[in-house]
Amino acid sequence: MTATPLAAQQEWPDLPDNATVAFFGITYLDESLQTQEFGRDPDEVARIAMLEAMVRDRFAEEGLTLVDTDPVREQIERVVNPAKCYGCDTRAAATLGADYSLVGEVQKVSNLILSMNLQMRDAETGEMVRGRVVDIRANTDEAWQRGMRYILKTTFFPTEEDG
Repeated sequence: MTATPLAAQQEWPDLPDNATVAFFGITYLDESLQTQEFGRDPDEVARIAMLEAMVRDRFAEEGLTLVDTDPVREQIERVVNPAKCYGCDTRAAATLGADYSLVGEVQKVSNLILSMNLQMRDAETGEMVRGRVVDIRANTDEAWQRGMRYILKTTFFPTEEDG
């Protein structure tokens, strides 16, 4: 498994300690021949839930508050991918009174090539305040976890020793 950053190292603004975040989950896009031939893999569906739990847990550990997104659930469920909906995520986050929207995506190209991203945008301006894309080269729980840990560690919650 390799975690290859596709975005250049970037300086991001500090997040306020009391920031609120509307997390709209991680969308799974499967364009692989395996799924077309054999159907959806329940392990991959479970991995999406695993990644969402990782994100929620890490944001809570860092002191950020995840707001309840139920009031805008119907609005978000009408779009295929909240990570690419022309700002519907930030508008929904603003409706909820959140400071930021948070969306993710895992795209499976083949059983050995997957791309994972997580993006946080300012709910008021729509401007991205954090974001990273990585490629992973294995379709296992460990590889998916490693990819998300890399995104969280290097882009969302870096420490001084991370650079």
